[in-house]
Amino acid sequence: MAGMLGKDETAAYYLDSARHMAAIWKEAAADGDHYRLSFDAPGTWSLKYNLVWDTLLDLNVFDPEIIRTELAYYLTKENRYGVPLDCRAGYTKMDWIMWTASMAPDIQTFQRFIEPLYRFYTDSVLPGPLSDWTETETPRSHQMRGRSVVGGFFMKLYSDKNK
Repeated sequence: MAGMLGKDETAAYYLDSARHMAAIWKEAAADGDHYRLSFDAPGTWSLKYNLVWDTLLDLNVFDPEIIRTELAYYLTKENRYGVPLDCRAGYTKMDWIMWTASMAPDIQTFQRFIEPLYRFYTDSVLPGPLSDWTETETPRSHQMRGRSVVGGFFMKLYSDKNK
């Protein structure tokens, strides 16, 4: 935003600071074939869905290898109805899976992420509007239905349009 206001020096300072912090995060969160949920918890993991904004806004704060590493790891954690949000429980947020899938390097990987979502909505009996908070092992949803966050289902359209 500072750059949009013509404050280029301020913008450069904050972008450099963010890149420096991201490099520290990358090292501190590294856990072999993925990145941890928290620095002090080896063996943990979580969807890093917000990385989508780094690519969409073309900020290049995070090393692109992080996304490749994480996407490959998430697919090893996928259940019948999607990838859980993290290692602590089996539920997920469908909009955030769409954000994650939108970072896929190719259509085949994107489809691997979204096929379980389609399966969920096909197998479940949902009274009323779509749910965005669902289980990944059973076709069961929680009471979060018809919320505006389902706009996140269109993240791939947005990201493709802005490439």
